Amino acid sequence: MDTAIKKVELSIPEVDMALLKELAKKFGWSVSKKKSRIEKGLEDIKAGRVHKAKNAEDMFKQILG
Repeated sequence: MDTAIKKVELSIPEVDMALLKELAKKFGWSVSKKKSRIEKGLEDIKAGRVHKAKNAEDMFKQILG
């Protein structure tokens, strides 16, 4: 019997998450939600982890010094 762990990405409607979690619990699987890049970016903005530049030249000066 193959007992290797495989990670998969599954897109399902939010209303079915409870069913998926219940099924996963019965089989001993784990379910985790990965944040999208947009969600991560919005969190960065809320936390103040942003840099402001006047233009592209100013941005490169900030990055490269």
